[in-house]
Amino acid sequence: MEFFSEKAVTAADKTFFQLRKEIVEGEISSGSKLSETELSTKYSVSRAVIREAINRLESCHLVERKANVGARVVALTPEGLVELYQIREALEGMAARQAAKNMTDEEIADLTGLLNAHFQEVKSGDSYYQEAGDVDFHYRIILGSKNKHLIGMLTDGIYHLVRMYRVQLGMAGPRVTTAFDEHQHIVKAIANRDEELAELLMRRHIMYSKNNIEQKLVNKL
Repeated sequence: MEFFSEKAVTAADKTFFQLRKEIVEGEISSGSKLSETELSTKYSVSRAVIREAINRLESCHLVERKANVGARVVALTPEGLVELYQIREALEGMAARQAAKNMTDEEIADLTGLLNAHFQEVKSGDSYYQEAGDVDFHYRIILGSKNKHLIGMLTDGIYHLVRMYRVQLGMAGPRVTTAFDEHQHIVKAIANRDEELAELLMRRHIMYSKNNIEQKLVNKL
Protein backbone atom coordinates (compact mmCIF):
# COMPACT_ATOMS: atom_id res chain seq x y z
CA MET A 1 0.00 0.00 0.00
CA GLU A 2 1.33 3.36 -0.99
CA PHE A 3 0.00 5.51 1.84
CA PHE A 4 3.10 6.18 3.82
CA SER A 5 6.18 4.42 2.58
CA GLU A 6 6.78 7.75 0.82
CA LYS A 7 9.51 6.15 -1.29
CA ALA A 8 9.14 8.04 -4.53
CA VAL A 9 9.88 5.41 -7.15
CA THR A 10 9.20 7.73 -10.09
CA ALA A 11 8.91 11.44 -10.81
CA ALA A 12 5.14 10.90 -10.81
CA ASP A 13 5.29 9.44 -7.28
CA LYS A 14 7.39 12.33 -6.02
CA THR A 15 5.07 14.90 -7.59
CA PHE A 16 1.98 13.14 -6.23
CA PHE A 17 3.38 13.02 -2.67
CA GLN A 18 4.38 16.68 -2.80
CA LEU A 19 1.06 17.86 -4.20
CA ARG A 20 -0.84 15.75 -1.67
CA LYS A 21 1.16 17.23 1.20
CA GLU A 22 0.62 20.81 0.01
CA ILE A 23 -3.12 20.26 -0.39
CA VAL A 24 -3.56 18.54 2.99
CA GLU A 25 -1.57 21.24 4.80
CA GLY A 26 -3.30 24.10 3.00
CA GLU A 27 -0.32 25.41 1.04
CA ILE A 28 -2.54 24.89 -1.98
CA SER A 29 -5.82 26.32 -0.74
CA SER A 30 -9.08 24.38 -0.73
CA GLY A 31 -11.31 25.15 -3.69
CA SER A 32 -8.42 26.39 -5.84
CA LYS A 33 -8.11 25.45 -9.52
CA LEU A 34 -5.23 23.19 -10.53
CA SER A 35 -3.51 24.24 -13.74
CA GLU A 36 -1.47 21.51 -15.40
CA THR A 37 0.68 24.14 -17.12
CA GLU A 38 1.44 26.09 -13.93
CA LEU A 39 2.09 22.95 -11.89
CA SER A 40 4.37 21.42 -14.52
CA THR A 41 6.47 24.61 -14.41
CA LYS A 42 6.45 24.69 -10.59
CA TYR A 43 7.61 21.09 -10.21
CA SER A 44 9.74 20.95 -13.38
CA VAL A 45 7.92 17.90 -14.71
CA SER A 46 5.83 17.21 -17.80
CA ARG A 47 2.11 17.89 -17.97
CA ALA A 48 1.58 14.13 -18.29
CA VAL A 49 3.19 13.65 -14.85
CA ILE A 50 0.95 16.36 -13.39
CA ARG A 51 -2.10 14.79 -15.02
CA GLU A 52 -1.27 11.43 -13.44
CA ALA A 53 -0.75 13.04 -10.02
CA ILE A 54 -4.09 14.86 -10.28
CA ASN A 55 -5.83 11.59 -11.21
CA ARG A 56 -4.37 9.94 -8.11
CA LEU A 57 -5.41 12.90 -5.96
CA GLU A 58 -8.93 12.54 -7.32
CA SER A 59 -9.00 8.91 -6.16
CA CYS A 60 -7.97 10.17 -2.67
CA HIS A 61 -10.96 12.56 -2.75
CA LEU A 62 -8.66 15.58 -2.47
CA VAL A 63 -9.40 16.80 -5.99
CA GLU A 64 -12.64 16.94 -7.96
CA ARG A 65 -13.33 17.58 -11.62
CA LYS A 66 -16.25 19.65 -12.84
CA ALA A 67 -17.45 20.18 -16.39
CA ASN A 68 -16.15 23.41 -17.94
CA VAL A 69 -14.06 24.07 -14.81
CA GLY A 70 -11.44 21.33 -14.72
CA ALA A 71 -9.65 19.99 -11.65
CA ARG A 72 -10.04 21.79 -8.34
CA VAL A 73 -8.95 21.07 -4.79
CA VAL A 74 -12.02 20.04 -2.80
CA ALA A 75 -13.60 22.79 -0.74
CA LEU A 76 -13.83 22.29 3.02
CA THR A 77 -17.51 22.72 3.84
CA PRO A 78 -19.72 21.96 6.87
CA GLU A 79 -21.83 19.64 4.70
CA GLY A 80 -18.78 17.78 3.42
CA LEU A 81 -17.41 17.48 6.94
CA VAL A 82 -20.64 15.97 8.30
CA GLU A 83 -20.85 13.39 5.51
CA LEU A 84 -17.17 12.46 5.83
CA TYR A 85 -17.28 12.13 9.60
CA GLN A 86 -20.43 9.99 9.52
CA ILE A 87 -18.45 7.48 7.46
CA ARG A 88 -15.35 7.95 9.60
CA GLU A 89 -17.25 7.38 12.85
CA ALA A 90 -18.75 4.12 11.61
CA LEU A 91 -15.58 2.73 10.04
CA GLU A 92 -13.09 3.80 12.73
CA GLY A 93 -15.49 2.61 15.41
CA MET A 94 -15.39 -0.79 13.72
CA ALA A 95 -11.59 -0.56 13.47
CA ALA A 96 -11.30 0.08 17.22
CA ARG A 97 -13.55 -2.90 17.94
CA GLN A 98 -11.41 -5.15 15.74
CA ALA A 99 -8.19 -3.70 17.19
CA ALA A 100 -9.34 -4.68 20.69
CA LYS A 101 -9.72 -8.21 19.37
CA ASN A 102 -6.73 -8.48 17.05
CA MET A 103 -3.86 -6.20 18.14
CA THR A 104 -0.95 -8.04 19.74
CA ASP A 105 0.21 -7.13 23.25
CA GLU A 106 3.37 -5.68 21.68
CA GLU A 107 1.36 -3.46 19.32
CA ILE A 108 -0.76 -2.22 22.22
CA ALA A 109 2.41 -1.47 24.19
CA ASP A 110 3.73 0.52 21.20
CA LEU A 111 0.44 2.42 21.02
CA THR A 112 0.70 3.25 24.71
CA GLY A 113 4.27 4.45 24.14
CA LEU A 114 3.05 6.64 21.28
CA LEU A 115 0.48 8.25 23.57
CA ASN A 116 3.14 8.88 26.21
CA ALA A 117 5.18 10.73 23.58
CA HIS A 118 2.09 12.73 22.58
CA PHE A 119 1.57 13.65 26.24
CA GLN A 120 4.87 15.52 26.18
CA GLU A 121 3.58 17.55 23.21
CA VAL A 122 0.32 18.32 25.00
CA LYS A 123 2.18 19.46 28.11
CA SER A 124 4.57 21.69 26.17
CA GLY A 125 2.02 23.69 24.21
CA ASP A 126 -1.55 24.15 23.13
CA SER A 127 -1.44 22.17 19.91
CA TYR A 128 -1.83 18.47 19.23
CA TYR A 129 -0.84 17.96 15.61
CA GLN A 130 -0.15 14.38 14.57
CA GLU A 131 1.96 13.54 11.57
CA ALA A 132 0.70 11.03 9.04
CA GLY A 133 1.38 7.33 9.15
CA ASP A 134 2.72 5.29 12.03
CA VAL A 135 3.00 8.28 14.36
CA ASP A 136 -0.71 8.94 13.94
CA PHE A 137 -2.78 7.37 16.73
CA HIS A 138 -5.78 6.69 14.48
CA TYR A 139 -3.66 5.15 11.73
CA ARG A 140 -2.12 2.67 14.19
CA ILE A 141 -5.56 1.53 15.34
CA ILE A 142 -6.80 1.20 11.75
CA LEU A 143 -3.85 -1.10 10.97
CA GLY A 144 -4.44 -2.91 14.27
CA SER A 145 -7.88 -3.98 13.07
CA LYS A 146 -6.08 -6.48 10.80
CA ASN A 147 -9.01 -6.25 8.37
CA LYS A 148 -7.52 -5.51 4.96
CA HIS A 149 -10.78 -4.29 3.41
CA LEU A 150 -11.42 -1.92 6.29
CA ILE A 151 -7.80 -0.70 6.18
CA GLY A 152 -8.10 -0.07 2.45
CA MET A 153 -11.38 1.85 2.79
CA LEU A 154 -9.93 4.09 5.47
CA THR A 155 -6.35 4.62 4.31
CA ASP A 156 -6.75 4.57 0.53
CA GLY A 157 -10.23 6.04 0.63
CA ILE A 158 -10.77 8.87 3.10
CA TYR A 159 -7.64 9.15 5.27
CA HIS A 160 -6.05 12.13 3.53
CA LEU A 161 -9.31 14.06 3.24
CA VAL A 162 -9.84 13.53 6.97
CA ARG A 163 -6.28 14.77 7.53
CA MET A 164 -7.01 17.83 5.42
CA TYR A 165 -9.82 18.83 7.79
CA ARG A 166 -7.79 17.88 10.88
CA VAL A 167 -4.62 19.72 9.87
CA GLN A 168 -6.27 22.90 8.62
CA LEU A 169 -8.97 23.13 11.28
CA GLY A 170 -7.41 20.97 13.97
CA MET A 171 -7.24 21.03 17.70
CA ALA A 172 -6.20 23.92 19.86
CA GLY A 173 -7.14 25.24 23.29
CA PRO A 174 -9.25 23.07 25.65
CA ARG A 175 -9.95 20.45 22.96
CA VAL A 176 -6.28 19.43 23.08
CA THR A 177 -6.52 18.02 26.60
CA THR A 178 -9.94 16.41 26.15
CA ALA A 179 -8.92 14.74 22.86
CA PHE A 180 -5.78 13.35 24.46
CA ASP A 181 -7.83 12.00 27.40
CA GLU A 182 -10.22 10.36 24.94
CA HIS A 183 -7.25 8.69 23.22
CA GLN A 184 -6.09 7.32 26.57
CA HIS A 185 -9.51 5.82 27.32
CA ILE A 186 -9.66 4.21 23.88
CA VAL A 187 -6.24 2.58 24.36
CA LYS A 188 -7.27 1.32 27.81
CA ALA A 189 -10.38 -0.30 26.32
CA ILE A 190 -8.27 -1.92 23.58
CA ALA A 191 -5.72 -3.13 26.15
CA ASN A 192 -8.56 -4.62 28.21
CA ARG A 193 -9.87 -6.36 25.06
CA ASP A 194 -13.23 -4.65 25.58
CA GLU A 195 -14.39 -4.55 21.97
CA GLU A 196 -17.76 -2.92 22.61
CA LEU A 197 -16.33 -0.13 24.76
CA ALA A 198 -13.46 0.52 22.32
CA GLU A 199 -15.96 1.04 19.49
CA LEU A 200 -18.23 3.24 21.60
CA LEU A 201 -15.36 5.45 22.78
CA MET A 202 -13.91 5.82 19.28
CA ARG A 203 -17.27 6.76 17.79
CA ARG A 204 -17.85 9.31 20.55
CA HIS A 205 -14.32 10.72 20.14
CA ILE A 206 -14.82 11.23 16.40
CA MET A 207 -18.21 12.86 16.97
CA TYR A 208 -16.65 15.33 19.43
CA SER A 209 -13.85 16.06 16.95
CA LYS A 210 -16.41 16.66 14.21
CA ASN A 211 -18.30 19.13 16.42
CA ASN A 212 -15.06 20.98 17.19
CA ILE A 213 -13.98 21.23 13.54
CA GLU A 214 -17.48 22.13 12.38
CA GLN A 215 -17.61 25.09 14.76
CA LYS A 216 -14.24 26.37 13.49
CA LEU A 217 -15.31 25.90 9.91
CA VAL A 218 -18.58 27.82 10.41
CA ASN A 219 -16.67 30.64 12.12
CA LYS A 220 -14.20 30.75 9.24
CA LEU A 221 -16.86 31.01 6.52
